[in-house]
Amino acid sequence: MTSGTLQETEHTRTVAAPASVLYDLIADVTRWPAIFGPSLHVEHIERDEREERFRLWALVNGAVADWTSKRSLEPESLLVRFDQERSHPPVASMGGEWEFREKSAGLTEVVLRHHFSLLDDKPATARSLRNAVDRNSTEELEALARIAECGHPVDEVLFSFTDTVDLPCEPDTAYDFINEADLWPQRLPHVRRVRLDEDTPGIQQLEMETLTADGSTHTTRSIRICQDNAWIAYKQLKPPHLLLGHSGLWTFHDGKEGSRATARHTVVIDPGAAAEMFGKDRALADAREYLRYALGRNSRTTMLHAARTDLKVK
Repeated sequence: MTSGTLQETEHTRTVAAPASVLYDLIADVTRWPAIFGPSLHVEHIERDEREERFRLWALVNGAVADWTSKRSLEPESLLVRFDQERSHPPVASMGGEWEFREKSAGLTEVVLRHHFSLLDDKPATARSLRNAVDRNSTEELEALARIAECGHPVDEVLFSFTDTVDLPCEPDTAYDFINEADLWPQRLPHVRRVRLDEDTPGIQQLEMETLTADGSTHTTRSIRICQDNAWIAYKQLKPPHLLLGHSGLWTFHDGKEGSRATARHTVVIDPGAAAEMFGKDRALADAREYLRYALGRNSRTTMLHAARTDLKVK
């Protein structure tokens, strides 16, 4: 393969769901970190009904990479086109499209195409990228089918919520508290143990053992992206039994109404696990209520402690 040679791939999957449902899942890129395993965080730069630009962080061959992309949305033709404006080496260019072909009997053929070129002509580089594209595309199609075919409306299993706390301190102080997760066992009552690794500045690997309301503990592993003292995004690599996916975002800002911290969660409920935990009659409703309370409580506790200046001493 020579430098600049355009390569093309195509991956397909037939999904037992309407094309419009699948299109909507792809069209809203803000939900991708909770849906797709490789996706970590999305930050919009520009956005309207037909065009958007955003920065995306994702796992590529086990490492965190980021790039800036632009997309065109065509709901009438059920087509989403994308191109990377700023790619991550060794990629020189990357683009493609999602196409949703309505089939008979409620089936949809989902087609994911990529075209890309590289900065060098090393065969190993080409193999590595093609393997990454193949792996990520297959995982994305599987995740899309898992949600669309779960037997429930998407909005009942995939949802977001936020909590906001007023801060008596500067936003940077609260940011530092969230950023310094290695100190949480000494600072937060619901955190028992933490292991925090940050080989690349701003990219953290976090393993945390927390105490639940019933007195039991569970361990989570997350990747966190910490940016400019303004926000910290995270993605659970192994969500708890009740969830198929969980991503979140801490934001810190100072406005006319004072300093504030906001915690946002986006979750995908596993309907089967919800039925096991709450029974079949009200499984999803009870799971939504439980998650809203449990995750919101932990976030509010963390933010309230971040606002306490007496806890800033190491």
